[in-house]
Parts: sequence; C-alpha cells; structure tokens
Amino acid sequence: MKDNQNLSAGEATSARQESQTNPPPRILVVDDDADVRRLNAEALSLCGYEVDAAEDGAAGWERLQAKRYDLMITDNAMPKVSGMELLKQLWAAHMALPVIMATGRPPDAQFTQFPWLLPAATLLKPYTIEQLLSTVRNVLRATDGDGAEPAPTPNWPPLGCG
Repeated sequence: MKDNQNLSAGEATSARQESQTNPPPRILVVDDDADVRRLNAEALSLCGYEVDAAEDGAAGWERLQAKRYDLMITDNAMPKVSGMELLKQLWAAHMALPVIMATGRPPDAQFTQFPWLLPAATLLKPYTIEQLLSTVRNVLRATDGDGAEPAPTPNWPPLGCG
C-alpha cells in the first residue's frame, strides 16, 4: 500500500468528512468471510464512504435496526441469517434500502418466487475491487434523487474510486 493509504478506515473517513458539507453515504457490508468483509470495507472507506461491517445476517440485521444506511452489500450463503432472509426482513419491516448481493451463488429460484426481493444489483464472486466500486457508484446514483455524485473522489486512482 502507498503511504497515503495507510490511514485507518476511521481516520480516512474522518478527514474527508471535515472537508464536506454533506456526509458520505453509509454502507453496511455483511459477509461471513472475514477477508472479503475487511477488503470490501477498506476499499469503500478509502473511497470516502462511511462503512460498517457485520459478520453474518443476524449481526447485519442488528446494525440495520440501530443505524440508517444508504446501501447494504450482503453475501447470501451465511450462517444464522442468509442474505435472502435479510432481504425478506427488510421488506417485512418496510425498510427502503438498496442492496447489492455479492455472492458466489445467487438465489435465482427464490428471486423468481419473490421478485419484489430482487436486489438493486448482483455481484458474482469472485469480483474485483473496481467492479465493487463501480456497482456501488451506479446503485447510489440510481437511488440518489438529485443525481449528484454520492461520494468524493480522492486522489487514489488505483482503487478506481471515481
């Protein structure tokens, strides 16, 4: 990593927040794979997003009830509560939240059975950080009422933040 990228996620986000009038979008990353969860959270944080992470669907649901998010990125096959069950809980609670399902096995049969639970986007594992960031930008732009850029573009082109 370059020296300017060695900031902790909190320090990087805090520094950018001080220079903005609008807070960055809040993203919840839910994945039982610790490495995937950490890499996604770090990449998103370095691109100016405020990121929380949860180790499974049950922990993700707790965070969703405690804090407002602009986007959730979730795996599907997880212990306790799957990504599909998390989508069902969001729908039942009337929580309008765009979701990116980042999974190796999308639940296509369930999406056919419950088409109202389709996520805003699906990322098939394995995916690149550039694919993740591009999908996040596209989903946030599509759900942003004024069409403005959802987050600042830092000077770290290798990540593809902008």
